[in-house]
Amino acid sequence: MWFFIFLIVGYIIWSVGLYLLFPKAGIEGWKGLVPFYNMGVLAQMVGRSPYWALWLLFPIVNIFYYSSLVIDEVRSFGKYSFGESVLAVLFGPLYTIYLAMDKKTSFVGPAITQEKEFRSQLAEAHTAGNTKLIRQLEAKNIYKKSPAREWVESIIFAVFAASFIRMFLIEAFVIPTSSMEGSLLVGDFLFVSKANYGIRTPMTILAVPLLHNRIPILNVESYLKKPSLPYYRLPELQSIQRNTPFVFNWPVGDSVYIMPDRSYTAGQVRRIPGLANMLRGSHLVVRPIDKKDHYIKRCVGLPGDTLQVIDNQLYIDGEAQKNPEKMQLAYSIQSGTGQINELLLDRLNVNVTDRMGPNIYNLNKEQVIALQQEGLELQIINPEANDVFPHDKSHYGSWTVTNYGPIYIPKKGATVDLNMSNLALYRRLIHVYEHNDLEVANGQILINGSPATNYTFKQDYYWAMGDNRHNSEDSRMWGFVPEDHIVGKPLFIWFSTKNGSIRNGINWNRIFTSANKH
Repeated sequence: MWFFIFLIVGYIIWSVGLYLLFPKAGIEGWKGLVPFYNMGVLAQMVGRSPYWALWLLFPIVNIFYYSSLVIDEVRSFGKYSFGESVLAVLFGPLYTIYLAMDKKTSFVGPAITQEKEFRSQLAEAHTAGNTKLIRQLEAKNIYKKSPAREWVESIIFAVFAASFIRMFLIEAFVIPTSSMEGSLLVGDFLFVSKANYGIRTPMTILAVPLLHNRIPILNVESYLKKPSLPYYRLPELQSIQRNTPFVFNWPVGDSVYIMPDRSYTAGQVRRIPGLANMLRGSHLVVRPIDKKDHYIKRCVGLPGDTLQVIDNQLYIDGEAQKNPEKMQLAYSIQSGTGQINELLLDRLNVNVTDRMGPNIYNLNKEQVIALQQEGLELQIINPEANDVFPHDKSHYGSWTVTNYGPIYIPKKGATVDLNMSNLALYRRLIHVYEHNDLEVANGQILINGSPATNYTFKQDYYWAMGDNRHNSEDSRMWGFVPEDHIVGKPLFIWFSTKNGSIRNGINWNRIFTSANKH
């Protein structure tokens, strides 16, 4: 909503500016106040067809057409410098008012028409070999740009176009960890669509182009937290389907300690023994939603589902779900000699760098069968109970990554009863994700200062799990994925290195394959 208010206010300011500016071009001022019609009049004023302005109605491409239109607008009033073009793009509505109020500024003619006429005259002079006329035209060539300006404008356009595509359409990602093996491997490079699940408009608006949240080498954040825009998402092309991979901002990554290989949340530092000492001297970094780290997992739970894991098998609403084809579990491998042939493991595409302990590897069903056929003995090794969500051992102490739940995944508009036994499940949703004050006083739950025995959710939530079920930091560790954290849908793998390093070779069989493997 705030995004549309921002656009509407900007358009009103621009319309007022055109009302004041049009008379300088011999156009009746009232035409500047008529919605939509004023854009056609402006397009005609700069030398374009009035129908050209219809492109402004199309999302995404209208950004480029707006930029072109306001630049042509100021050029029609004699403003040709690079700086004036930049001001026009960044502050078009306000700059229009400035042009109207500046007594020294006058209409010099339709910019597009004049440039076409000039270039036509110059071409005719070259054709006729009229060197005198060529020199005269070149001497007053206001359209000629210096090589430096040509380079600067080309670089700015390239960065702008790439940033635009990355922000609204498609972004490149690389798989850094083994949490989605063997569906998505460490070293897979993939493209992710921002449009399928609805384009999330930018929230953090001042940032270094083409960087997500950190500046390499300098190791500082690449953005300013303010000014910022509220969350808004354009209509989706499709809804998130169960058991499909999706990319999202790490929900608990708003307050993190950053290390070279990963980030740790403030909550992890409080709960995990020894972590505080390891991070001593590190500074806590607070991030907005769209600058939290990106995660890619499989969406196994949708809004309104009740999810449970029993002996590594996922259940939704009491029904066993089909496991991912390449789902991995941790296995202990034993041989008669006590030695494991790593060449055999490599031939079976077992990630030997992802071992959980001596002779303990994460394997999918095909790899298990192949190793058993080689005469090896395999046994599932379930991870010990660890730091699982909701981190409330008094009520959920029996939950582990292999036996988890049941847990209800909130749906927008759904109401859940609240009590001291289930508050840990939904406390962060109510307080952090939905911006309510929540406290417990004298055994009573207070939301925004009022006693509460239930709560109605304002947005949808999802549940994410990695295919490498015994070695994935996912919703079982940190909880729900809010709808406003959704980034996009993985499309395809465009490059893949073995075990994350080009030195280990290239996975040629993975290049240009789907990233939506089930």
